[in-house]
Parts: sequence; C-alpha cells; structure tokens
Amino acid sequence: MSDNLAETLDVRTIVPRERHPLIFSRLEALQPGSALRLINDHDPAPLRYQLLAEYPETFDWIPEQQGPEEWIIRIVKRAG
Repeated sequence: MSDNLAETLDVRTIVPRERHPLIFSRLEALQPGSALRLINDHDPAPLRYQLLAEYPETFDWIPEQQGPEEWIIRIVKRAG
C-alpha cells in the first residue's frame, strides 16, 4: 500500500489542541485510495482509537516509523 498517493502532514509544530481537528478535516477530504502521511512527535494511539470509533472500517492505519522521537503513520482511505 505504500504506493498510495499521500499528502504529508507534519503536526509537530501545531498546537496540540488543534491537531486532531486538522487531521480529521484532512482525512475527511481524502478521495478513496488516497492517503495522509502523518508525522508526529509522540505515539498517536489516541488518534487511532478516535479514528476507529468515528470512522469504523473507513481507513487503514499503516505505521512507517514508530519512535522514539518521530512517528510516521500512513492513513489510507479505503475504496467504497
């Protein structure tokens, strides 16, 4: 799945309270089969849980790098 077109969003410099709303707005705008490559300064597990709760079976969560200083996650919007 690494060949999905991906927009990169680095949230490390964004105020924490603004991160999730920004990420969700970008995810909602994705076309099926497209991806958001998220770069974060901590483990984004809470974001994953929120994504699964609000959009079950809509996105695939693909870790590319898991710490210790940088987490990179490819979030792919499923087709259909």
